[in-house]
Amino acid sequence: MPTIAEDLRQIHAAAVRATVDLVAHATPDDLTRPTPCARWDLAALLGHMTAQHHGFAAAAHGRGADLTVWTPTRPDADFLHRYAEATTAVLDAFAPADVLDRPFDLPELSTDRTFPGHLALRFHLVDYVVHGWDVATTLSLPYAPGPDTLAATLPIARAVPDGPTRLTPDAAFAPAHPVLPGTDPLTEILLLLGRHPSRPGASA
Repeated sequence: MPTIAEDLRQIHAAAVRATVDLVAHATPDDLTRPTPCARWDLAALLGHMTAQHHGFAAAAHGRGADLTVWTPTRPDADFLHRYAEATTAVLDAFAPADVLDRPFDLPELSTDRTFPGHLALRFHLVDYVVHGWDVATTLSLPYAPGPDTLAATLPIARAVPDGPTRLTPDAAFAPAHPVLPGTDPLTEILLLLGRHPSRPGASA
């Protein structure tokens, strides 16, 4: 019988692959479009997403402390191929049976400790559910992750610390917005992580 972590790995893979389908709708002319991420156009967002895939893949192989593997580059017209390659790399890196117990160096989160693979998987999942929305919103595409994906991601989003660290220029997420009772799971995830679905241009 699969464990919860193994089930989450399947959900993670589906969520990450869904971002490839979204990116496939973009053209080179779209790369200068503004995104819900403050100060980033689509090229900067895709550069970040591609680099994060490579960084997490490197971390799974014990090389996450090398800051160069996390450094984004601005994509060119070949952005879809490069993004799809990075997606394959990170999903392959999370595939081995023992990866969920491996120590991951994630220098953007801490330089003083490592994180177990099952936590790294959760960090990556929530990031790409949110970045999937960022890409879809930028391109005016529908975005509807499945209920299993949202059920797995919402507790992670609720556990992400809020506070002054979200105000720094390199913060992964902007400060959380209030969540009203009865808010649907996707909207709650986005609000908790600093997006504002009703005003996507005001998100960060």
